[in-house]
Amino acid sequence: MGVNTNRVEDLSAFACHETPVKITVPTQTTATTTTAAAVEEEEGEGEEAMPPLELHRVCLPPKRSTFQKLKQRISDIFFPDDPFYNLKDQTGLKKFLLGLQFFFPVLQWGPSYGLHLLKSDVISGLTIASLAIPQGISYAKLANLPPIIGLYSSFVPPLIYSVLGSSRHLAVGPVSIASLVMGTMLAEAVSSADEPILHLKLALTATLFAGVLQASLGLLRLGFVIDFLSKATLIGFMAGAAIIVSLQQLKGLLGIVHFTNQMEIVPVLSSVLKHREECSWQTIMMGFSFLFFLLTTRRISARNPKLFWISAAAPLTSVVLSTIIVFAIKPTARQIQIIGDLPKGLNPPSLSMLYLSGPHLAIAIKTGIVTGILSLTEGIAVGRTFAALNNYQVDGNKEMMAIGLMNIAGSCSSCYVTTGSFSRSAVNYNAGAKTAVSNITMAAAVIVTLLFLMPLFYYTPNVILATIIITAVIGLIDYKAAFKLWKVDKLDFVACLCSFVGVLFISVPMGLAISVGISVFKILLHIARPNTMVLGNIPGTQIYQNISRYREALRVPSFLILAIESPIYFANTTYLQERILRWVREEEDRIKANNEGHIECVILDMTAVTAIDTSGLDLLFELRAMLEKRSLQLVLVNPAGNVMEKLHRSKVLESFGLQGVYLTVREAVSEASSSRKAQP
Repeated sequence: MGVNTNRVEDLSAFACHETPVKITVPTQTTATTTTAAAVEEEEGEGEEAMPPLELHRVCLPPKRSTFQKLKQRISDIFFPDDPFYNLKDQTGLKKFLLGLQFFFPVLQWGPSYGLHLLKSDVISGLTIASLAIPQGISYAKLANLPPIIGLYSSFVPPLIYSVLGSSRHLAVGPVSIASLVMGTMLAEAVSSADEPILHLKLALTATLFAGVLQASLGLLRLGFVIDFLSKATLIGFMAGAAIIVSLQQLKGLLGIVHFTNQMEIVPVLSSVLKHREECSWQTIMMGFSFLFFLLTTRRISARNPKLFWISAAAPLTSVVLSTIIVFAIKPTARQIQIIGDLPKGLNPPSLSMLYLSGPHLAIAIKTGIVTGILSLTEGIAVGRTFAALNNYQVDGNKEMMAIGLMNIAGSCSSCYVTTGSFSRSAVNYNAGAKTAVSNITMAAAVIVTLLFLMPLFYYTPNVILATIIITAVIGLIDYKAAFKLWKVDKLDFVACLCSFVGVLFISVPMGLAISVGISVFKILLHIARPNTMVLGNIPGTQIYQNISRYREALRVPSFLILAIESPIYFANTTYLQERILRWVREEEDRIKANNEGHIECVILDMTAVTAIDTSGLDLLFELRAMLEKRSLQLVLVNPAGNVMEKLHRSKVLESFGLQGVYLTVREAVSEASSSRKAQP
């Protein structure tokens, strides 16, 4: 085979910046041979039978200063979406207005807002208000807070989000998971029954710290932090939390007065059995009747999305009907427990109630961090889901700032942690919401309720709040997603299962810690144990693929072609060295067993090696030396730009020489074969 060996004269020529010469590809199907006999036959045919194969330089990237590299890297990490793109080439007032629109999305759609949008937003806002009012009261009790706090939290935060948020369909308010976690974590330090004021202070303080964390993540563009909660672990966590929440509602559903404050499944069930004599048949009868009603309406709406309003109106309908029934029969407290008095009026200021010093400050900060991350994850996930359905983008970092600022403001106005609710957002979307004005409409409905309708909730039974919570959290148990994890990725399923079991049998905070731990472990596992594979040639082509994946791919005699599918870092260098040497040993054993000759060259395809550190450079240097002692040549193929630059700067490239780095596996095989043929 004729080969053009017009390669670089010295290593400095690797720093080529010109456009590479196009490769001359032979049209014959024998361009890449897979047997020694075929190579001999091809060599004997001469130049007329086979055009020469041009070898191409593996170039260094253009020279850049350290500052330029750092600037580019920071831009890629923190500004992958180039958020200030619209401000480019703008001057003066136009740039200022665009800047205001960036920080206040309401200025983008506000000027063009009209009556044609108002009708849809008002209808959707009133619809989600019918769901938000009973849910707000219920979720506040779930967090061991006064029910009125849930209504306060459905008023101020939605107004702030409507100005700062970038989602058109996100319905803001209290959510079950954050309420559960807050109530559970604060109960470890303070009893809401014995010290209700201190418990409320800690809840407001935790909300403040949650907001500060969320706004800081958005301001510093650190949104990738929440990505450590993988979808698999969240599926398990939310399913476990949903079961725990449902079991906790047995207190209200059965009418039990004395009940455990613990959240694990064993203490809860033990408490039910221990206090079963406190059960009230009147409460049980009413509870299961309305639970059946709520689940039925949910089923109807799930089967026919056009009937979404049935399940949306069902909670408020249940509250109204149950309140009328209790008012009519006026049972004793032993028979059916009721909410009682709820104060009228708008949110009172609560800045003076923030607990910023004292022995319980640590638990408030810890609770704020955990609930802040959880609520942020849910809010952004919900916002992105409905944005994708309507073909518009939600800026994750702006969402973090909006959610964070509304929680900071909420902590100063008697609100606890809030975010975008999936159930209310789904209702909002199905009701035809067009903009964030639907949140303003919902807040207006809450204002009317706070000012004029609070006495009507006096006879509302606690059992109805329990049924509303159970109905809401049942939707968090996504068994279909868990089954899909089992089919697609067993490791993801194990992560999901561990998270689920941790929440169910240990504790909710520990279950969350297990979720994060498993997510981080998966990342470390992929980094520390990257995939390596043996490549073979697909006959009649210049393609080299994994021989275990493509059965038609054939090994090339005298060559062991390996590919690494990961950056090479200090965490995986020892593993890669051991695994590559094992590949060599296994190939030698295979050749010996089949009496096929011997290996002469190991080709390392580095196409998927996107980065390398100093430990990785040492690995390549040491691996080349170890293979040379075994009379084997190590050849590198297609290192990425930054990898090539580090190879050059570290002088590792010099040890490989001009015959050690190639652009493609095809070129490496061809020249190595030609070099061996040329040897006497």
